[in-house]
Amino acid sequence: MGETGQDRVRVGVRRWMAPAAIASVLALVAAACGGGTSSSSSSGGGGANTASAPGITATSITIGSHQPLTGVAAPGYDEIAPSSKALFDDGRKITYNYQDDAYNPTQTATVVRSLVLQDNVFGIFNGLGTPTHLAAQQFLNSERVPDLFVASGCDCWNNPSKYPYTSGYQTDYTVEGKITGQYIKNTFAGKKVGYLYQNDDFGQGGVQGLDQQIPKSSVVTRQTYVPTNLDVGPQVAALQSSGAEVAVLYTVPPFTALTLAAAAKIGYHPQWVTSSVSADPTTVGGLLKGTSMLEGLVSSSYLPSPNDTSNPWVQTYMRIHNQYVPNPPFHGNTVYGMSVAYTFVKLMQQAGTNPTRQSVVNALKTANLAGPGLVPISYSGASGYTGVQMGTISGGKLTLSGPRYTATDNGPIGTFNGTQPPPPSNL
Repeated sequence: MGETGQDRVRVGVRRWMAPAAIASVLALVAAACGGGTSSSSSSGGGGANTASAPGITATSITIGSHQPLTGVAAPGYDEIAPSSKALFDDGRKITYNYQDDAYNPTQTATVVRSLVLQDNVFGIFNGLGTPTHLAAQQFLNSERVPDLFVASGCDCWNNPSKYPYTSGYQTDYTVEGKITGQYIKNTFAGKKVGYLYQNDDFGQGGVQGLDQQIPKSSVVTRQTYVPTNLDVGPQVAALQSSGAEVAVLYTVPPFTALTLAAAAKIGYHPQWVTSSVSADPTTVGGLLKGTSMLEGLVSSSYLPSPNDTSNPWVQTYMRIHNQYVPNPPFHGNTVYGMSVAYTFVKLMQQAGTNPTRQSVVNALKTANLAGPGLVPISYSGASGYTGVQMGTISGGKLTLSGPRYTATDNGPIGTFNGTQPPPPSNL
């Protein structure tokens, strides 16, 4: 498995054998229920005709990324980069060299340094994870390498005075938490609420938003976990003993599965509410060997649900998926991977015929990046999508409904009534 070498184009190869960490997750989930390194390329355009920057030639752009292709966060997330690869197609070749960091910050730092210093990538695109990407952010900015569309909602990507080359993509976790908290306050008024969240900037950011809306007196317990410990049984037991009737999860998908399985084992059935990254039905349902435990779970999204087959973006993505990456199922991470790839291509189209690293960073501030999102995407006073829409899982499908909300970390919550532009006809 690896590179072809003959044509010097890296071809994506999916690692199908689960590593030990994923096997451990699957085993724990199964017990509670009672029961590779990759890189790739594709064609794209923009009409550039000079080698205007590292990673840029007259006919190609080379970008890199770190992704959890193995390790505890791999289920579901390992399909994001292949989905991005499938969409890259804008006339000029885009070589997408994404490497496995196993969701390990030490490994992330090594991978990113190699991509920049040895592979001479133009920029880092959609590096996944809050704790992981924090290990690379300072290096990328010191080297003045575009650090585009980090796959994390941490507000740490929104610090242009200190880290001008870094930009986020998805909704800020604090904003998402605030909107989710408003939903809980209005829909489950008077209910006891408990939190379970990853004990880093991911979970802590979400809780900051939740606490802005949910009365302090309603929160009966706050439980945390770390990704290196797969046993969440004690935390779930604490949620149950606290009397929490609504349990809010800021967890990565494998830990969502572990949590739901542990709760089912002890007969704990609260109203589950999760962040947008936590509960893709296909991913979590695959770990749980079914979606029955997800029934009625409330989540949110800033992108269309993969189940909304009437949405023209979903229709387009399904066509691309079926043509280029048909083996893994079509799910929320597919929609995410293709959406962020589309946004990158659109940015490069607006960065000039012969883009430099600085011109791309400058273009981000004024570029029109409207596309698949349900709410506006902004890089002026924000960094990424500005809100979410709430939804419920039923029959293994996430259905979004109600207003589309926008907010800032410290500002009021508003509604967005604009229309979603259709995908371009040549996509």
